[in-house]
Amino acid sequence: MRFLTRSLIGVLLAALALGLLGMAAVTVQGALQDRAAQERPDRPVRERIFTARVVTIQPGELAPELAAFGEVRARRTLELRAPFAGRVVEIAEGVANGAAVEAGQVLFRLDPADAESARDLARADLRRAEAELRDAVRGLELARADLAEAEAQTDLRRRAFERRRTLAERGVGSEALIEEAELAFAAARAASIARAQAEAQAEARLDTAETALERQRITLAEAERRLAETGIAATFDGVLSDVAVVAGGLVGANERLAQVIDPDALEVAFRLSTAQYLRLLDEAGALIPAPGEAALELGGHEVASPVRLARAGAAVGEGQTGRLVYAELDAPRGFRPGDFVTVRVSEPPLQGVALVPATAVDAAGNVLVLGEDDRLETGQVELLRRQGEMVLVRGHGLNGREIVAARTPLLGEGIRIRPERDEDAETAQAPSMVPLDPARRAALIARVNETAFLPDPVRARLLDQLEADEVPAQLIERLEQGGRGG
Repeated sequence: MRFLTRSLIGVLLAALALGLLGMAAVTVQGALQDRAAQERPDRPVRERIFTARVVTIQPGELAPELAAFGEVRARRTLELRAPFAGRVVEIAEGVANGAAVEAGQVLFRLDPADAESARDLARADLRRAEAELRDAVRGLELARADLAEAEAQTDLRRRAFERRRTLAERGVGSEALIEEAELAFAAARAASIARAQAEAQAEARLDTAETALERQRITLAEAERRLAETGIAATFDGVLSDVAVVAGGLVGANERLAQVIDPDALEVAFRLSTAQYLRLLDEAGALIPAPGEAALELGGHEVASPVRLARAGAAVGEGQTGRLVYAELDAPRGFRPGDFVTVRVSEPPLQGVALVPATAVDAAGNVLVLGEDDRLETGQVELLRRQGEMVLVRGHGLNGREIVAARTPLLGEGIRIRPERDEDAETAQAPSMVPLDPARRAALIARVNETAFLPDPVRARLLDQLEADEVPAQLIERLEQGGRGG
């Protein structure tokens, strides 16, 4: 037991000694590092200069471009429907989805048997009504002749009665004769009244016959129209769509058979925000006919057509926002209803604005302006529109100044940069041209002709370049060093 205790005490003392040695080593190492740092000579700190592309704010008159997505729709559409139930007995040749049709072309024909029977019955009834009218006219003529004869008899009886009465007043004749003449006169008047009633009945019969004749004419016209409607035709030139009928098939009344679309009368409907819509209104609040363009991607190729704003939707629509605007396609070649297109509309031009990259302006409208000694300063611009990767800004007091085209976390106010301008890049990319004296030109031409491995097209192109007044310096250098000039 005593041996174990002494062993543990020895191990503990050894560990403590090792710990103290480690602390001494760390202390000595830190002292040596501090001494070395104090003895190291100070080096001058070099300012870091960054390369940044700059653009110039050049204000002017620019028309902002408004972009939106819309759907192509047909402004002129005709639905071909069956006017009544029946069987389809004829379909015109070439009737299919996408087929072109002409105005007046009969596309479908329903079974005309019932319509022809109705027309023939209407014609027979019309002839009967015409005969009834002729009888009524003759009856009226006879009634009028009877009335005239009865009136003549009445007038004759009246004169006879007056003559008998005159004679009786003179003492010639008897009371019996006077009464007999008066009774004959009364009978004649009654006959005239009866003939007048017969004439009125004949006139009423004539009116009835004329009405019946007019009704039969209307019935015949309706029967002929129904017969004509058995042939269903297009009313304008267009293209067929949604053809849903086969020969011999039964169709119901008002059933849709096909649809005709005018491919030259198309429009695009697209939705704008309220702010965008307000920018397209004139002083009177009407939509301006702003020009624009509708573009459609077809297999990697873009089909475009000029458009012009036509009208705006009358209502916003349930669950919708903004305004629905319609624009007419001026050249709809290649477009079809249902296409999803990109619409770009030119807004009214703005004065005193500049087009700069969107990366040059931060969320607060700040830009980095190139100042003296190529140091950056902070400037403020008014962001007006976003045009894809570009923005329209109005820089108050920054007209003609250069700003950084792309802001990065490394750039800020006071940082010195090496500006890179677009014209410098174009100059660097442009090959330098060197004029040649006759002797040097002849030597280069001879070197090209002596080079046997050059293809004939390359040799001809090099000779053409050497015949010019100025020759690219790179070409001269390669030829003089014995390299290929192609």
